Amino acid sequence: GWSLLGWLACLSMDFSVLLEPLGFVKVFEWIFAIFAFATCGSFHGEVTLLVSCEGVINKTVTAAFTYPFRLNTAEFSAPDPKSCAGTWTDVHLMGDFSSSAQFFVTLAALSFLYCIAALVVYIGYNQVYQQNSKLPLTDFSVSVLAAFLWLVSTLVWAKTLADIKKSTGADIIPGIEACKAPGTTCHFVSVTKMGILNVSVVFGFLNVASWGGNIWLVYEDTKLHNQWNRISEST
Repeated sequence: GWSLLGWLACLSMDFSVLLEPLGFVKVFEWIFAIFAFATCGSFHGEVTLLVSCEGVINKTVTAAFTYPFRLNTAEFSAPDPKSCAGTWTDVHLMGDFSSSAQFFVTLAALSFLYCIAALVVYIGYNQVYQQNSKLPLTDFSVSVLAAFLWLVSTLVWAKTLADIKKSTGADIIPGIEACKAPGTTCHFVSVTKMGILNVSVVFGFLNVASWGGNIWLVYEDTKLHNQWNRISEST
C-alpha cells in the first residue's frame, strides 16, 4: 500500500497529458457527464387542461412534474373552490418513471466523479500510471463497465422519455374520470416542451461513444496489451 507521503512524493504535475488522446477523451467524458446530469436532472414541466363544468367555464388547470418523473404524484389543480359541485375528484397523471431517470442521472454523477479522479492521476501521477500495471487495468475495467452501463441506461432512458411524452400528451383526456362527469368537458391545452430531455439522450449516446473509445485508448496508450501478454506468460 501507498502512504500519503508516498503519494505526495510521486506527485508531478504534467498538464500536457490533457493534449494526449487518453487525457483529452477523459475531459470530454467529464463534460458529457455534466451535461447528461444537468439536462435530465434539472427538468421542470407542466401539463395544462381547459375545463368547463357546473358553474365554471373554460378554467385552466395544471399539473406540474419534474425529475425524477413520478408522474403519479403530479396532481391537477381544481377548476374552482367548489371542485365543480363535487364532481372534480383528485386527478393525477399516470406513471412512475423514476427508476430509469435516477439510473441515468446517478451514472452521470458517478462518471463525473471518476473522471475527476482519473484526471488527477493522469496529470499528477502519469509516470506511476504508465509503470503500474494495476492502474491501467483498473482504468480499462471501469471504461468497459461504464460504456456498457451508459449504453443500457441511455436506451432505457430513451424508451422512458417516449413513455413520459405519451403520459403527458393529449391522450390522457380519456383516462381522467372527472372529465367524464355530466356537464364537464376537458380539452388538452399544452405540455412543456421536452427538447432538453431529448438533448439528455444525445449526451447519453455521446457518453457511450466516448467511453467506448476510451477502452481502446487505455489499451493502446498504456501498452496494456503488452502487460496482458506478460501476465499470460507468467501464468
